[in-house]
Amino acid sequence: MAKDLPERVTLLGIRHHGPGSARMVEAALERTEPEIVLIEGPPEGDALLGHVPDLTPPVALLLHDEAEPASAAFWPFAAFSPEWRAMVWANARGVPVRFFDLAAAASLAEEPSGARKASLDPLGTLAEAAGFDDPERWWEDVVEHHTDPADLAEAVAEAMTALREEFADEVDDRTLRREAAMRQNLRQALKDTDGPVAVVCGAWHVPALRTLPPASTDAAMLKGLPKKKVSGTWVPWSHGKLATASGYGAGIDSPGWYAHLWECAPRGDTVARWFARACTVLRAEDLPASTASAVEAVRLADTLAALRGRPSPGLSEVMEAAKAVLCNGDQVPLDLIHDRLVVGERLGEVGADVPTSPLAADLDRLTRRLRLPLNATPKQIRLDLRKDTDRERSKLLRRLEVLDVPWGTPDTTRTLGTFAEAWQLHWKPEFAVALATAARHGTTVAAAADQVLTGRAADATRVVDAAETLSRSVGCEIPTAVTAARTALDRCAAAATDALELLAALPDLATTVRYGSVRGTDPELLRVALHGLLARGAVGLPLACRGVDDDTAERAIAAVDGADDAVRLAADDDHRDTWRQALRSLVAMPDAHGLPTGRATRLLWESGALDSDAVAARLHRAVSLAAGATAFVAGFLRGSAALLTADPRLFGVVDDWLSGLTTADFEAALPLLRRAVAEFSPAERRMLGDRVKGSTRGATATAADWDEALATRLATHVRSLLAEAAP
Repeated sequence: MAKDLPERVTLLGIRHHGPGSARMVEAALERTEPEIVLIEGPPEGDALLGHVPDLTPPVALLLHDEAEPASAAFWPFAAFSPEWRAMVWANARGVPVRFFDLAAAASLAEEPSGARKASLDPLGTLAEAAGFDDPERWWEDVVEHHTDPADLAEAVAEAMTALREEFADEVDDRTLRREAAMRQNLRQALKDTDGPVAVVCGAWHVPALRTLPPASTDAAMLKGLPKKKVSGTWVPWSHGKLATASGYGAGIDSPGWYAHLWECAPRGDTVARWFARACTVLRAEDLPASTASAVEAVRLADTLAALRGRPSPGLSEVMEAAKAVLCNGDQVPLDLIHDRLVVGERLGEVGADVPTSPLAADLDRLTRRLRLPLNATPKQIRLDLRKDTDRERSKLLRRLEVLDVPWGTPDTTRTLGTFAEAWQLHWKPEFAVALATAARHGTTVAAAADQVLTGRAADATRVVDAAETLSRSVGCEIPTAVTAARTALDRCAAAATDALELLAALPDLATTVRYGSVRGTDPELLRVALHGLLARGAVGLPLACRGVDDDTAERAIAAVDGADDAVRLAADDDHRDTWRQALRSLVAMPDAHGLPTGRATRLLWESGALDSDAVAARLHRAVSLAAGATAFVAGFLRGSAALLTADPRLFGVVDDWLSGLTTADFEAALPLLRRAVAEFSPAERRMLGDRVKGSTRGATATAADWDEALATRLATHVRSLLAEAAP
């Protein structure tokens, strides 16, 4: 038979990451002075609870399967999380504190990605019953602005009990297993002490803990759950990752606002301090925000709350007042306030004494030595590779990329020269899982990256894969990996017979040749490999483009573009001539697909190997043939439009061909032409438009030449094409 819970047990049903619940928990613990505190969470984390004094929230408990580190989950806590306040209270008083939820070994087997949302939203249901369309706003009114936390726990328990009774059929099996584990751990705590016990758990679980069924019933429900060896640590978390928008199942819409409520509510000046912070944010962006405006915003927020019958201004009133007074109705600065203050990107800290993997410890040592702190907000940096510290920073970021920890992303949109790099740094808490996974490769970042790159070189079967591995190895400045990748490149090249595959490897290799000396690698050794691939690819290019389908032609045009860039970047004069001869052979090849043929013609023209007369003749010949004309012109148009608009003869050939197409032929040509023109910059498109308007036909047209019927048909046709293209 089920037994009622002993009176010495205090059930504290909370909302995860709710400051009102946090105040309620602290008050209840002070009042009951428990001898054991149980907190919702995986028991495998108990060994890490002693490190609470070494942590600055937000932080997360990270647990992972030792055999498969990628199978991991996080349990996050903010300074205003009720569970965190219970940990801090217990730790400060020497009171034993335990996690008492389902074991992480079982949770990881069911949901390796971590927390999920329940099918039923208890808060949303209660908010709807109270006449609120926003659960966050309802919670603020009844909890966050609650002045007496003493009776809050019982009120929440009663509400949840009624809800569980009404929606009993919607309680899933996983929740039932979790609650069985909670009861088993609660039974153990009752055996371990005769004194008071406090239980801090999600309010939804409180009704299931008010009575204890026979232990055998719960044991049967937990029988057969998977067992794994689980390891863990504490990792920094951020307010942004606590937000619902991040995908976190127990997330809240406004972690920054809740942090502000927690910090300022005891002083009674929550709203005033909020607007002071908002003004600081706006001023930092050179936006006007006076003290007088802040005072007026406070008054407006108070007035809105009074009109709506709220106990004090909530987030909705504060943001409405901010938009009206501080932002002058403009949404852009309001979005800035939302991102910086409502959500926020506060990043927690983990002390040096917290156990971690040797790899994570090495990364921490490197970031400190190189003065690269982990940052939760994106940050742009520029590195000068002639400086030892900047070069070491670049090596670290590239090695982490190899380990699937992309803390830094290279900014390839900026051309900074041989000795400079631009990076965007943005640390994300989930990188801790990637670090745990990468720890199997080595105990240091350098050793782990070396093993990964050497393994990739050994496994490479395509030339392009070997070239990419070589490029990464040079960037990481790992000599053993460079040697292994160079050997793999020779092996794959010897076995390759596809000219397009050989040419596709050239861009990575050319970049490596150009920047190899900066990274301590002899570029001439790499240049020999580049020339060998180029010579073989050039010989086979014409035949590789003959009689192929459209997909292969797209692959060919990409290979031609990449190879041409590589030749200009790193090839010597003799091999440049070899490449141009390959392009000439492609242009002259019968039955070659129009896309790469047209592109090759364009490249020869731009390099000066073909003059405008020769190109015009080829264009005339191509457009005079119905088959393949569109592909040739589309290939020729690929790239920049500047040279085309500057040459009236070539422009006229393309314009005449396009103007002479029938409606059916134009519709058939449109997909290829649209793709070619899509690569033009806005400025180039304007140049083309001006060139068309200034053509002979446009210049000599008069009002008498206007054909109203033709114009109407044309406009109707264009509208139909645009409608078809619209998503």
